[in-house]
Amino acid sequence: MNAPLLIDPPTMAPPGGHYSHAAVAGGLVFVAGQLPIARDGRKLGDEPFEVQARQVLSNVQAALEGAGSSVAQLVQVRVYLTDLDRWPAFNALYAAWVGTHRPARAVVPVPALHFGLLLEVEAVALTLPDDRP
Repeated sequence: MNAPLLIDPPTMAPPGGHYSHAAVAGGLVFVAGQLPIARDGRKLGDEPFEVQARQVLSNVQAALEGAGSSVAQLVQVRVYLTDLDRWPAFNALYAAWVGTHRPARAVVPVPALHFGLLLEVEAVALTLPDDRP
């Protein structure tokens, strides 16, 4: 049995705990929960929701690409929001980010997240075929 390939892309801040940003196993990419943390490690808790949401989606994309996948390969996405009133704003940003692709998705209201941040997103995607251009 093969061990999973653990990925921490150099385009992302190093993980802040005992985890990897992505793990590849069985033809799937599992993206750890991504918070609005900039590449330099700065937590964006003082930024508006839209800035935080864009950073989270950027982090998910960086983890996918670092693991040899892409947004178009997403299978399932889980979104954790501290305020469901922000759902319409997130949904609009998400729709623009994911385009015509429509992976399965769950939205989970939570009372709080680390560092007072407003959202977290985790995902599962397919790996790209080895014969990709």
